[in-house]
Amino acid sequence: MSKVAEIKELITKGKAKAIAQAVEDAIKEGADASELLNEGMIGAMDEIGQKFTEGKIFVPEMLISAKAMKKGVEALKPHLSADAAAGLGTVVIGTVLGDLHDIGKNLVAMMLESAGFEVIDLGVDVSPEKFLETAKANPNTKIICCSALLTTTMPNIGATVKAFDDAGMRDKVKIMIGGAPVTQKYCDEIGADIYTADAAAAAAKAKEIVA
Repeated sequence: MSKVAEIKELITKGKAKAIAQAVEDAIKEGADASELLNEGMIGAMDEIGQKFTEGKIFVPEMLISAKAMKKGVEALKPHLSADAAAGLGTVVIGTVLGDLHDIGKNLVAMMLESAGFEVIDLGVDVSPEKFLETAKANPNTKIICCSALLTTTMPNIGATVKAFDDAGMRDKVKIMIGGAPVTQKYCDEIGADIYTADAAAAAAKAKEIVA
């Protein structure tokens, strides 16, 4: 088995404890760091996301693989070139103002990292101004991800879209939204760019946007 295939299998099986040493061993034996990242790690998470979409695995399995991926990337980063480490660009993610739910948001953040994005996680109860300030402070920001789990906080997704409109930044970033009460209809109504129903779809759509 090649080193790339070995790394891919460890992530697919969620072997977080073994992945860092496997990465170090692969590098010592001459494996290419970018290949380990793109074909091994990101390739593994693409497969995991597809299996989740098809209903072959569920959130716990996806979470275990994402955690293994995170450990693998930590071990690999010192060996990557600056361009490879920068990946696909930056995503700013948070649960909107007034909402303290974060389980779904955290999973989306992990899947986006696994797809090759740099993720800035603002946490919960994030104001439109905070999303905007963070995007301005990070010029490589490609996507803003807003989550809401309560119908009462959904209007703050719309307020975030408006903040970017008012700041003249809607041509610089795409706004992706999600959460239990959120729908494609609502996405269209407020002028957001993308609605996704789950973490795997969010990662896949994000990659499409920057492709």
